[in-house]
Amino acid sequence: MKLYEYMAKEIFRNNGIPVPKGQVFNSAEGVGDFVAQIGPVAIKSQVLSGGRGKAGGIKFASDPQEATEKAEELLATEIKGLKVDIILVEQKLTIERELYLAITYDGARRKPLLIASAAGGVEIEQVAEDLLIKRLIDINIGLQPYAAREITRQLGLTGKIAQEVASIMVKLYQLFRKYDAELIEINPLVVVDSQILAADGKMTVDDDAAFRFGEDVLHVEEKTAVEQRAAELGISYVELDGEIGVMANGAGITMATLDLIHEFGSSPRNFMDAGGGSSMQATASALEILLSTQPKALLINIFGGITRCDEVAKAIIQVKESIDIKIPMVIRLVGTNEETGIALLREHGIESYRNIDEAVKKVVAFVKTKGA
Repeated sequence: MKLYEYMAKEIFRNNGIPVPKGQVFNSAEGVGDFVAQIGPVAIKSQVLSGGRGKAGGIKFASDPQEATEKAEELLATEIKGLKVDIILVEQKLTIERELYLAITYDGARRKPLLIASAAGGVEIEQVAEDLLIKRLIDINIGLQPYAAREITRQLGLTGKIAQEVASIMVKLYQLFRKYDAELIEINPLVVVDSQILAADGKMTVDDDAAFRFGEDVLHVEEKTAVEQRAAELGISYVELDGEIGVMANGAGITMATLDLIHEFGSSPRNFMDAGGGSSMQATASALEILLSTQPKALLINIFGGITRCDEVAKAIIQVKESIDIKIPMVIRLVGTNEETGIALLREHGIESYRNIDEAVKKVVAFVKTKGA
């Protein structure tokens, strides 16, 4: 479960990690009065999506009137399909230096992993590997102050700044353990007037542990209208911003399909795991959801175990006969009753593939031809 930035920062503040002065609003009322007290501000949309700045979700204002106007603008917008209902108004910072600090979990080594970098303020994926410091943490020992001081030395920090950053590292690890977090990230951790502040904050906690924290961690669920519809049908679905609508049966095969689409030069419109034993009606509903997002093409990748290929084929035919599908549709069927499923599709003029590479190449070719 992801937490909003303002929720993560409230937890930071309550546990001794300094954050900028700020206040949360769900309307523009009162924003002007707050800005009159603290001066120029950053107004941040509170949505569970990365890249808010690039999407216009962060605005700056220097006076109460401008701040009120910008707040009204943000509260009337959507960021990547998510309606902005809450904004965080914070003092605008004059930043001297930006750092990156995060703790996550290394599944392969089964240990918490601390990641630090002197190159903060940009997406961590863009930071060169040699600029990242990574340290596995033994949970029997924890992150000790001496280990945190060694990391600050490698970051090139000295004096009071090094002491404060080391202290924040230790506190961040304590929060990681206390809240059963999957990720805690500060990007950037900034130096302002010789002080350290968490200018941004991300926190993801284990869904199964959230019940332990009561009002400390409010349950957050933010889905687009399509994601909500899919959830009601019991379908695992996440909207993306690519070209090809994807349906597969199983999280692993779905992720592999998305990777192949990238590998062959296109991008997925969504993640959809239609489940390991979907009925014909459920499969039809899943296809209707995909079509509602208006992809440039559809790719259906079914490996039939519990799921029967002939049932999937009947669902595809049912949707095709009830809806005028005007975009290319490529199907890969392998597994239980595949011969029957392939024959059914062929009777209705629908070709299918056994090899997933062939299927992905075909759908990507359709998209590129359409875009040419």
